[in-house]
Amino acid sequence: MNKLVLSPRHLQTIQQHAAMTYPEECCGILIGRRAEEGDTATGVVERILSANNQREDASRHNRYVIDPQTVLAAHKEARATGADVIGYYHSHPDCPAVPSDFDREHAWPGLTYLIVSVEKGKVVDSRSWQLTDDRQRFAEETLDPAALGAEVPVAHNRRAS
Repeated sequence: MNKLVLSPRHLQTIQQHAAMTYPEECCGILIGRRAEEGDTATGVVERILSANNQREDASRHNRYVIDPQTVLAAHKEARATGADVIGYYHSHPDCPAVPSDFDREHAWPGLTYLIVSVEKGKVVDSRSWQLTDDRQRFAEETLDPAALGAEVPVAHNRRAS
């Protein structure tokens, strides 16, 4: 099973963003490094970039769009520091922190998708996922907010972008 490591401060910031934007979806970008060892990949979040949900229709409560210029800027920033965009986060207002079919149709294999469930304005769950290479399903990642500072192997670093 793959793992996502982020600081408790980063997770708290993402969860606050989700609660603040309720009942609409929030969204953002995860910048960091991904290392592989055998069949296991570990993504370490070094920086989060909160984004505005650019969706302009009534479906902002269950859909999000990140401005392409914001995504491009995140990739440029990551490369400048030797990091990668390793994934994205978004919230599910009044729904579980489980990817929807819509999420699957718009996701990319190899990236992390952190989903925060917000019920009636209160964060109730946060889970991390990766789309399988065949694009048929998501595999859950271990979400580890306490392991920041744990040594992550970097010899086999893979660029996600």
